[in-house]
Amino acid sequence: MRIAIAEDEPKFAQQVQTYLQRFAEENQLSLTVQTYSDGAELVEDYRPVWDILLLDVDMPGMDGISAARCIRETDTDVVIIFVTNLAQYAICGYEVNALDYVLKPINYYALSMKLKKALRYCPREETKYLILNQGSDVVRIPLYRLYYVEVYNHQLRYRTVEGDFLTTGSRSLTAVEKELAEDGFVRCHNSYLVNLRYVDRLEGDNIQVAGDLLPVSRKRRKALLQALLDDAKGGSNL
Repeated sequence: MRIAIAEDEPKFAQQVQTYLQRFAEENQLSLTVQTYSDGAELVEDYRPVWDILLLDVDMPGMDGISAARCIRETDTDVVIIFVTNLAQYAICGYEVNALDYVLKPINYYALSMKLKKALRYCPREETKYLILNQGSDVVRIPLYRLYYVEVYNHQLRYRTVEGDFLTTGSRSLTAVEKELAEDGFVRCHNSYLVNLRYVDRLEGDNIQVAGDLLPVSRKRRKALLQALLDDAKGGSNL
């Protein structure tokens, strides 16, 4: 369980850390915690590696709600819980898909209930990710949300549930194929690497993946058919 805390009051941040450690011990969870003094510090240093964010609504500089808006631009999976003095501020959480809020002064029981709820929405421990560098940004894509990868204008385009991500550089489709070889991804064409779990049907020289019609090369057709059969028997491990 990886949790980031944005809180401008050091004593309160320390109290939350103590509660988190107790919760982890009681529920036999591994725990990584990082604290930030305000929303701007969290956003500046943000990488999509956290399971849960505890964001104080009322902080000088960038408040928790503004920080959440920025974070949602690159991370749609992280669970957000707001910490606030006033319950009416919690309604702002809807626009950033926040899971819940906890009121100050916080107590262990209230926080533990929110954390138990959050765990149901956190990505599973066994979920695997693909890390993409996009300029100064880093995007973490769960493999189970990646439809396919294609060569597009000398770039790689990653078609995902959330949309498309383009990357440039020396990374080739062959390199991505090797990286994902054990995770249910198969090359159907020199320009396409597909996630077998999203294959709808194979028809003639085309394959339908998440509604998109992609070409299947003659030399890769036999291996693709075998992969589809094996996947149907064994299921996905993502």
